[in-house]
Amino acid sequence: MKLKVCGLTKLDQIEELISLNTDFLGFIFYENSPRYVLNALTCNEIKSIHHQGKIGVFVNENIAEIIKISEKAGLNYIQLHGDEDENFIIELKQKLKPEIGIIKVIRIGNDLSEVKIQVEKILNLKSQISHFLFDTDSKSFGGTGKTFDWQILNELKITKPYFLSGGISKENIENIKLIEQQPFALDINSKFEIEPGNKDLEKIKNFISVVRT
Repeated sequence: MKLKVCGLTKLDQIEELISLNTDFLGFIFYENSPRYVLNALTCNEIKSIHHQGKIGVFVNENIAEIIKISEKAGLNYIQLHGDEDENFIIELKQKLKPEIGIIKVIRIGNDLSEVKIQVEKILNLKSQISHFLFDTDSKSFGGTGKTFDWQILNELKITKPYFLSGGISKENIENIKLIEQQPFALDINSKFEIEPGNKDLEKIKNFISVVRT
Protein backbone atom coordinates (compact mmCIF):
# COMPACT_ATOMS: atom_id res chain seq x y z
CA MET A 1 0.00 0.00 0.00
CA LYS A 2 1.20 3.46 -0.89
CA LEU A 3 1.08 6.41 1.50
CA LYS A 4 -0.20 9.97 1.13
CA VAL A 5 0.43 12.62 3.77
CA CYS A 6 -2.05 15.46 3.39
CA GLY A 7 -2.32 18.98 4.76
CA LEU A 8 1.34 19.86 4.26
CA THR A 9 2.54 23.43 4.87
CA LYS A 10 6.23 23.25 5.83
CA LEU A 11 9.05 22.77 3.31
CA ASP A 12 11.45 21.13 5.77
CA GLN A 13 8.83 18.55 6.72
CA ILE A 14 8.03 17.94 3.06
CA GLU A 15 11.70 17.27 2.28
CA GLU A 16 11.91 14.80 5.16
CA LEU A 17 8.76 13.02 3.97
CA ILE A 18 10.28 12.76 0.50
CA SER A 19 13.40 11.20 2.04
CA LEU A 20 11.09 8.63 3.68
CA ASN A 21 9.77 7.70 0.21
CA THR A 22 6.28 9.06 0.86
CA ASP A 23 4.34 8.35 -2.33
CA PHE A 24 1.93 11.31 -2.36
CA LEU A 25 2.10 14.82 -0.90
CA GLY A 26 -1.23 16.56 -0.28
CA PHE A 27 -1.65 20.35 -0.44
CA ILE A 28 -4.99 21.86 0.53
CA PHE A 29 -6.16 24.77 -1.63
CA TYR A 30 -9.36 25.38 0.33
CA GLU A 31 -9.37 28.73 2.12
CA ASN A 32 -11.62 27.59 4.96
CA SER A 33 -9.22 24.82 5.95
CA PRO A 34 -6.79 25.42 8.84
CA ARG A 35 -4.26 23.69 6.56
CA TYR A 36 -4.78 26.08 3.64
CA VAL A 37 -1.39 25.83 1.99
CA LEU A 38 -1.25 29.31 0.44
CA ASN A 39 -1.15 30.79 3.94
CA ALA A 40 2.27 29.16 4.31
CA LEU A 41 3.74 28.44 0.87
CA THR A 42 3.60 30.01 -2.57
CA CYS A 43 2.70 28.12 -5.72
CA ASN A 44 6.29 28.60 -6.90
CA GLU A 45 7.61 26.95 -3.73
CA ILE A 46 5.29 23.99 -4.28
CA LYS A 47 6.34 23.78 -7.94
CA SER A 48 10.00 23.64 -6.88
CA ILE A 49 9.37 20.47 -4.86
CA HIS A 50 10.78 17.56 -6.87
CA HIS A 51 8.17 14.86 -6.50
CA GLN A 52 5.82 13.03 -8.88
CA GLY A 53 2.93 12.70 -6.43
CA LYS A 54 1.90 16.27 -5.63
CA ILE A 55 -1.85 16.38 -5.03
CA GLY A 56 -3.86 19.59 -4.87
CA VAL A 57 -7.03 19.33 -2.78
CA PHE A 58 -9.94 21.54 -3.89
CA VAL A 59 -13.46 21.97 -2.50
CA ASN A 60 -16.16 23.32 -4.82
CA GLU A 61 -13.60 25.53 -6.58
CA ASN A 62 -14.22 26.92 -10.07
CA ILE A 63 -12.49 25.18 -12.95
CA ALA A 64 -10.47 28.19 -14.09
CA GLU A 65 -8.90 28.55 -10.64
CA ILE A 66 -8.07 24.83 -10.45
CA ILE A 67 -6.37 24.98 -13.86
CA LYS A 68 -4.40 28.10 -12.88
CA ILE A 69 -3.16 26.63 -9.59
CA SER A 70 -2.38 23.23 -11.12
CA GLU A 71 -0.03 24.92 -13.57
CA LYS A 72 1.52 27.42 -11.15
CA ALA A 73 2.13 24.76 -8.48
CA GLY A 74 3.13 21.95 -10.85
CA LEU A 75 0.53 19.53 -9.51
CA ASN A 76 0.36 15.88 -10.60
CA TYR A 77 -3.16 15.20 -9.32
CA ILE A 78 -6.32 17.16 -8.56
CA GLN A 79 -8.37 15.91 -5.61
CA LEU A 80 -12.00 17.02 -5.70
CA HIS A 81 -13.28 16.98 -2.13
CA GLY A 82 -16.54 18.86 -2.56
CA ASP A 83 -19.84 18.34 -4.37
CA GLU A 84 -18.42 18.34 -7.90
CA ASP A 85 -20.73 16.45 -10.28
CA GLU A 86 -20.07 14.45 -13.46
CA ASN A 87 -20.36 17.46 -15.78
CA PHE A 88 -17.84 19.39 -13.71
CA ILE A 89 -15.39 16.49 -13.82
CA ILE A 90 -15.76 16.01 -17.57
CA GLU A 91 -15.10 19.70 -18.25
CA LEU A 92 -12.16 19.79 -15.84
CA LYS A 93 -10.56 16.74 -17.46
CA GLN A 94 -10.89 18.33 -20.90
CA LYS A 95 -9.10 21.48 -19.74
CA LEU A 96 -6.41 19.94 -17.54
CA LYS A 97 -3.09 18.81 -18.93
CA PRO A 98 -3.65 15.16 -19.94
CA GLU A 99 -0.98 13.83 -17.58
CA ILE A 100 -2.74 15.24 -14.48
CA GLY A 101 -4.95 12.70 -12.73
CA ILE A 102 -8.26 13.41 -11.03
CA ILE A 103 -9.09 11.89 -7.63
CA LYS A 104 -12.77 12.09 -6.69
CA VAL A 105 -13.60 11.97 -3.00
CA ILE A 106 -16.66 10.06 -1.86
CA ARG A 107 -17.63 11.12 1.65
CA ILE A 108 -19.08 8.24 3.65
CA GLY A 109 -21.90 9.06 6.06
CA ASN A 110 -24.82 7.05 7.36
CA ASP A 111 -26.71 6.70 4.06
CA LEU A 112 -25.16 3.76 2.19
CA SER A 113 -27.68 4.00 -0.65
CA GLU A 114 -26.57 7.58 -1.37
CA VAL A 115 -22.93 6.48 -1.39
CA LYS A 116 -23.73 3.73 -3.90
CA ILE A 117 -25.45 6.25 -6.18
CA GLN A 118 -22.43 8.58 -6.02
CA VAL A 119 -20.01 5.77 -6.85
CA GLU A 120 -22.08 4.55 -9.79
CA LYS A 121 -22.35 8.06 -11.25
CA ILE A 122 -18.61 8.60 -11.04
CA LEU A 123 -17.84 5.14 -12.44
CA ASN A 124 -19.78 6.11 -15.56
CA LEU A 125 -17.07 8.69 -16.24
CA LYS A 126 -14.54 5.89 -16.81
CA SER A 127 -11.33 7.49 -18.07
CA GLN A 128 -11.98 10.93 -16.52
CA ILE A 129 -11.16 9.67 -13.01
CA SER A 130 -7.87 8.07 -12.03
CA HIS A 131 -8.72 7.23 -8.42
CA PHE A 132 -11.42 7.39 -5.77
CA LEU A 133 -10.79 8.55 -2.23
CA PHE A 134 -13.14 7.42 0.53
CA ASP A 135 -13.30 9.69 3.56
CA THR A 136 -15.54 10.28 6.58
CA ASP A 137 -18.33 12.73 5.81
CA SER A 138 -17.91 16.10 7.46
CA LYS A 139 -19.33 19.60 7.13
CA SER A 140 -15.74 20.82 7.18
CA PHE A 141 -14.80 18.58 4.20
CA GLY A 142 -12.24 16.36 5.90
CA GLY A 143 -9.59 16.53 8.60
CA THR A 144 -11.90 15.21 11.32
CA GLY A 145 -9.63 12.40 12.50
CA LYS A 146 -12.73 10.17 12.58
CA THR A 147 -13.12 6.86 10.81
CA PHE A 148 -16.17 5.49 9.04
CA ASP A 149 -17.08 1.80 9.05
CA TRP A 150 -14.53 0.52 6.52
CA GLN A 151 -16.55 -2.65 5.92
CA ILE A 152 -19.07 -0.45 4.08
CA LEU A 153 -16.58 -0.58 1.20
CA ASN A 154 -17.34 -4.30 0.86
CA GLU A 155 -20.85 -3.29 -0.22
CA LEU A 156 -19.61 -1.15 -3.10
CA LYS A 157 -18.53 -2.03 -6.61
CA ILE A 158 -15.18 -0.24 -6.79
CA THR A 159 -13.52 -0.57 -10.18
CA LYS A 160 -10.89 2.10 -9.67
CA PRO A 161 -7.89 2.10 -7.32
CA TYR A 162 -8.72 4.11 -4.23
CA PHE A 163 -7.21 6.05 -1.34
CA LEU A 164 -8.56 5.32 2.14
CA SER A 165 -8.82 8.33 4.46
CA GLY A 166 -10.43 9.34 7.72
CA GLY A 167 -8.85 8.73 11.11
CA ILE A 168 -6.30 6.13 10.03
CA SER A 169 -3.79 5.41 12.81
CA LYS A 170 -1.34 2.80 14.03
CA GLU A 171 -4.05 1.61 16.44
CA ASN A 172 -6.65 0.77 13.77
CA ILE A 173 -4.46 -0.20 10.82
CA GLU A 174 -5.15 -3.90 11.42
CA ASN A 175 -8.84 -3.34 10.61
CA ILE A 176 -7.94 -2.63 6.99
CA LYS A 177 -7.58 -6.40 6.59
CA LEU A 178 -11.38 -6.61 6.83
CA ILE A 179 -11.74 -4.74 3.52
CA GLU A 180 -12.06 -7.20 0.65
CA GLN A 181 -10.71 -4.87 -2.02
CA GLN A 182 -7.63 -3.37 -0.43
CA PRO A 183 -6.81 0.34 -0.76
CA PHE A 184 -4.30 1.51 -3.34
CA ALA A 185 -3.02 4.03 -0.78
CA LEU A 186 -3.59 5.27 2.75
CA ASP A 187 -4.18 8.99 3.32
CA ILE A 188 -3.12 10.34 6.70
CA ASN A 189 -3.51 13.85 8.06
CA SER A 190 -4.91 15.12 11.36
CA LYS A 191 -4.00 12.07 13.48
CA PHE A 192 -0.35 12.78 12.71
CA GLU A 193 -0.11 16.45 13.64
CA ILE A 194 1.16 18.58 16.48
CA GLU A 195 -1.25 21.26 15.25
CA PRO A 196 -3.00 21.81 11.89
CA GLY A 197 -0.39 21.78 9.13
CA ASN A 198 2.49 20.94 11.49
CA LYS A 199 3.18 17.22 11.17
CA ASP A 200 4.48 14.90 13.88
CA LEU A 201 7.28 13.34 11.84
CA GLU A 202 8.25 10.79 14.47
CA LYS A 203 4.70 9.53 14.57
CA ILE A 204 4.64 9.32 10.78
CA LYS A 205 7.95 7.42 10.71
CA ASN A 206 6.55 4.98 13.26
CA PHE A 207 3.41 4.52 11.17
CA ILE A 208 5.42 3.97 7.99
CA SER A 209 7.44 1.23 9.67
CA VAL A 210 4.23 -0.53 10.72
CA VAL A 211 2.61 -0.24 7.27
CA ARG A 212 5.68 -1.40 5.36
CA THR A 213 6.28 -4.43 7.56
